[in-house]
Amino acid sequence: MILEMKVPSPGESITEVEIAEWLVEDGDYVEKDQAIAEVDSDKATLELPAEASGIITLKAEVGDAVDVGSVVCLIDTSAAKPEGASKAATSASEGDEDSEGNAQNESASNKKDSGNTHQPAQAKETYASGVPSPAAKKILDEKGVDKSAVAGSGRDGRITKEDAINVVPSMGTPTGGSRGEKRSKLSMLRRKVAERLVSAKNETAMLTTFNEVDMSAVFELRNKYKEDFKSKHGVGLGFMSFFTKAVVRALEMYPTVNSMIDGKEMISYDFCDISIAVSGPKGLMVPVIRNAENLTFRGVEAEVKRLAIRAREGEITVDEMTGGTFTITNGGVFGSMLSTPIINPPQSAILGMHNIVERPIARDGAIAIAPIMYVAVSYDHRIIDGKESVGFLVAIKEALESPEELLMDNDIKKALEM
Repeated sequence: MILEMKVPSPGESITEVEIAEWLVEDGDYVEKDQAIAEVDSDKATLELPAEASGIITLKAEVGDAVDVGSVVCLIDTSAAKPEGASKAATSASEGDEDSEGNAQNESASNKKDSGNTHQPAQAKETYASGVPSPAAKKILDEKGVDKSAVAGSGRDGRITKEDAINVVPSMGTPTGGSRGEKRSKLSMLRRKVAERLVSAKNETAMLTTFNEVDMSAVFELRNKYKEDFKSKHGVGLGFMSFFTKAVVRALEMYPTVNSMIDGKEMISYDFCDISIAVSGPKGLMVPVIRNAENLTFRGVEAEVKRLAIRAREGEITVDEMTGGTFTITNGGVFGSMLSTPIINPPQSAILGMHNIVERPIARDGAIAIAPIMYVAVSYDHRIIDGKESVGFLVAIKEALESPEELLMDNDIKKALEM
């Protein structure tokens, strides 16, 4: 029986996928539920499992874009599982080919020996081809030109002094280095990200506001409680939990930032689904922390860790990346000092975190050194005004500079569940 394997729907609104990689070869025997291919959708990379055991026939090439529901391979379920016969056959075949090749070579050799007077002499390349004369070599060295870039006009292809004088050296980088290039097809995920970013730039009235945050209070809390926190909960007390809690508080204060445009209407949400930008093997992925307003510090850290691992190992699902009402991106982990993050449509705003650097600041009328982070909020000015965007970012700054009071209700141990 021949089973037609069709592309299953990875999720709502996805109509096609791209064959990223075949994990088996045409004619292989596959087991039921064995991963046979990786397919890229515009949201994530997914594995395609075999629906039955049998001999597989591939019907699509790597890089092909195929519609959901299309046949990508056939599985002959009536085929018996081979027991090493194929390897033996291959070895025998290779041996036969070697024997046949040796026999042909011997036959050809015998013919050559018996009738060598009829074999035409092959032309031999002269040693002088492409070799500069001493005078030409000196001129080429002075000009910084490699001899391989010069066609010799002398006898047997030798490069003459005149050839060296007439050659025009490059006015840019001296020759001799690698000048190769490589073309590779963008994955469907990367193409979709590109489309969404360009769409965000073209279809929103995007503006960015900046501020700086003194991270001293957060540093102090982390240094004091991170070891106990990790030993009790199994996850580290990182910066993301503080920023996520600060964002949730600010979104509740400025609900317009937690809204989206849909045609002529604005949709506002009474929940906070926070998208976290993660760099994955296939490019940027944005998994979502659902109902972040209900999570504790431990809950946020555990969810961030879980989603980040799944994204980096290519196990993230479409459902885990769908939705989100606000995005946090952390360019600081790569060393970014400041940036203007691009909105993640259809959301209306995004927070950019950056690296933390010790900088001089004015504190109580004196100069002090403090760990400072620059933060940025890009927002859609069509529905978010300057007053709201600036107020939103200031609210985040206030919460991070006074976390015990504004994020922990003056009860650190309870907030950290110590």
